[in-house]
Amino acid sequence: MEYLHTMIRVSDLDDSLDFFCNKLGLVEVRRVDVEAGRFTLVFLSAPGDETRARADQAPLVELTYNWDPEEYDGGRNFGHLAYRVDDIYAACQRLMDKGVTINRPPRDGHMAFVRSPDGISIELLQKGESLPAKEPWASMENTGTW
Repeated sequence: MEYLHTMIRVSDLDDSLDFFCNKLGLVEVRRVDVEAGRFTLVFLSAPGDETRARADQAPLVELTYNWDPEEYDGGRNFGHLAYRVDDIYAACQRLMDKGVTINRPPRDGHMAFVRSPDGISIELLQKGESLPAKEPWASMENTGTW
């Protein structure tokens, strides 16, 4: 398992970038605008880790800015922890065998979500290319929220 990033939802992208980059000293390494989903993702690395972060080899902070105004309460502004796994299906099966609910199954062979006992979302991402769709995962429904 490899730690990837921590996602934080932000209400004002400019203010947040000023804080994280200009004040805290993190460095913007990647930005993705998703028109269809109406959000922007900005990935930040620690100073000196920019090259490793661009090569997807250093943990990042992901700022998620939703274009439509939204109030965040109950910790909703903290998004999730993300880990890369060697085999998404094996990782999910191991968790299920230990009694963990797979909230968002890896139907696409690439991504799944589970939650900690305190409700913190954990994203699991397949290392490399997505695995071919496979049952029971391909037809498994979402359970709860993530």
